Amino acid sequence: MATINSNFLKLKAGYLFPEIARRVRVYTEENPDKAARIIRCGIGDVTEPLPAAVVKAMHEGVDEMANRDTFKGYGPEQGYEFLRQAIVDNQFADLGISADEVFISDGSKCDTGNILDIFGKGNVIAITDPVYPVYVDTNVMAGNTGDADEKGAYAGLLYLPCNAANKFVADVPNEKADLIYLCFPNNPTGAVATRAQLEAWVKYAKANDAIILFDAAYEAFIQDPEIPRSIFEIEGAKDVAMEFRSFSKNGGFTGVRCGYIVIPKTLSGKSDTGERIPLHQLWSRRHSTKFNGASYPVQKAAAAVFSSEGKAQVSALIEHYMGNAKLLREAAAAAGLPVFGGENAPYVWVGCPAGLTSWDMFDKMLGEAQVVITPGSGFGSAGEGYFRISAFNSRANVEEVCRRLKELVA
Repeated sequence: MATINSNFLKLKAGYLFPEIARRVRVYTEENPDKAARIIRCGIGDVTEPLPAAVVKAMHEGVDEMANRDTFKGYGPEQGYEFLRQAIVDNQFADLGISADEVFISDGSKCDTGNILDIFGKGNVIAITDPVYPVYVDTNVMAGNTGDADEKGAYAGLLYLPCNAANKFVADVPNEKADLIYLCFPNNPTGAVATRAQLEAWVKYAKANDAIILFDAAYEAFIQDPEIPRSIFEIEGAKDVAMEFRSFSKNGGFTGVRCGYIVIPKTLSGKSDTGERIPLHQLWSRRHSTKFNGASYPVQKAAAAVFSSEGKAQVSALIEHYMGNAKLLREAAAAAGLPVFGGENAPYVWVGCPAGLTSWDMFDKMLGEAQVVITPGSGFGSAGEGYFRISAFNSRANVEEVCRRLKELVA
């Protein structure tokens, strides 16, 4: 009989967003007359159309595929040179990153999970709490944890508490970690790390021979020019960090799928014999073996994000979503609730009314206001007592959510 990966049996009951979808489905089946009133501010999925420059480039790519002279078959697994170079020129200029250190993929969610393929067992893995669930669940699947306790915390992970006192930015720990997941701007809390805070993390990683897995999927939403957009803005980071980025939220590619990892050639880990091995070559081997590359029309569309028209259109999208975030922040604050995030990120992190748990608030928002939010406890035990509102929506929907929130909490 074929055996299974029993680590999957350690996973808690369902990934957060499928559980949200299940509850919404049950509610709509039981209340069909209210289904049309539901506004979804839960999962961070964009709502506005692709930028016109992106659509035009994608059409051009499809037309090329329809012509024998311009048809493309298998492309380079690491990504087409035109996109990799555009990324470096527009995102990492003057940061010492080269195009061959960029690997194109189908999204940063996949990359943050797949990266575990190149790391061995026994690493001490640091996870912020609250945290994007993919970081935790993929480590469980990979066998890097023990069982979960009654609060959902897994044995074997080093949890770094994030709370109102530290403005939801984890402090460097006293314990030694080998792999450190950092996400800024943060999902779910919307927090950002200052230059000094990132410098402290790079210093810690150097002192402990650790590697930072830096998720910058939301960097385009940073409004404060003093906040670093890339870990590589910090001196020495190329020796201790890799960075994950995505076209999903800035370019609206959630349904198109395109992202990338930057792995400097100076970043290395140790073999069982203590030999230093560049992670760049390991990921290149893994990528070439398990991935056939993002499609040519998609990569052509992604490159259009960096055209002059694309930049202007992406800027307008970000302005729209951040305008939504401002309205949601103001509405939650006017309702007397503690509010975080929403200033440099498209997520607003809100404290629940007294006496309500995160899932209580989810059920209340859905049942009484027909608004879908994300319960904070779904992001870890430290998220209990909070909920996340996504600013990815139309302006009309956000204005209606603000009105309903005010009525609900009043």
